[in-house]
Amino acid sequence: MDGKVLTDLAKEVKHLQDMGCQVGIVIGGGNIWRYRDFKDLGLDRVTSDTMGMLATVMNALAFENALKLLGADVRAVSSFPCEKALETYIPKRAKHHLEKGRIVIFAGGTGSPFFTTDSAAALRALETSCDVLLKATKVDYVYDKDPEKYKNAKKFTELKFQDVIEMNLGVMDLTCASLLKSGNIPMIVFNLGEKGNIEKAVIGSKIGTLIT
Repeated sequence: MDGKVLTDLAKEVKHLQDMGCQVGIVIGGGNIWRYRDFKDLGLDRVTSDTMGMLATVMNALAFENALKLLGADVRAVSSFPCEKALETYIPKRAKHHLEKGRIVIFAGGTGSPFFTTDSAAALRALETSCDVLLKATKVDYVYDKDPEKYKNAKKFTELKFQDVIEMNLGVMDLTCASLLKSGNIPMIVFNLGEKGNIEKAVIGSKIGTLIT
């Protein structure tokens, strides 16, 4: 966990709050635990996914603290039971926090194994009536294949969720795509590494790939 990266990201998110935006953040745990990096342990999927959900709780606590140090009004909630660490996720309560202008950090994934962070993000977006889901990544657009491996990778500035499903693009899992498609919630995929990109995505600047 990089303290400078955490603080810089917190500053960008706090700026959104200062702009009057309602901000919900679904946080992952890949920096702490990824099953593919520990296959030699011989863990079953349920155990591995449980460890992943616990990793998101650790990240949520760290990011909540970073935001509080900046004076942000923030609540970290978890769908994975851990009452002594985070508030239990209840959709109506989370919506209330958002309506009060608080930043809400969603930890614990969906609270169940076998679901990705993408699916958790789509579910939370639907439950809290979000206008748009922003997916911050390491690349600037959605591509038909890995642009770091293939120089001829084709980038997309706009896509339909049906395209993502039919072309089996790796930008999100099919459950996430189906949920957002049925809920009519657009997604913007953009590069988190460039400072200011979060604000650009929020205010509607041409950035990344828009999926509708």
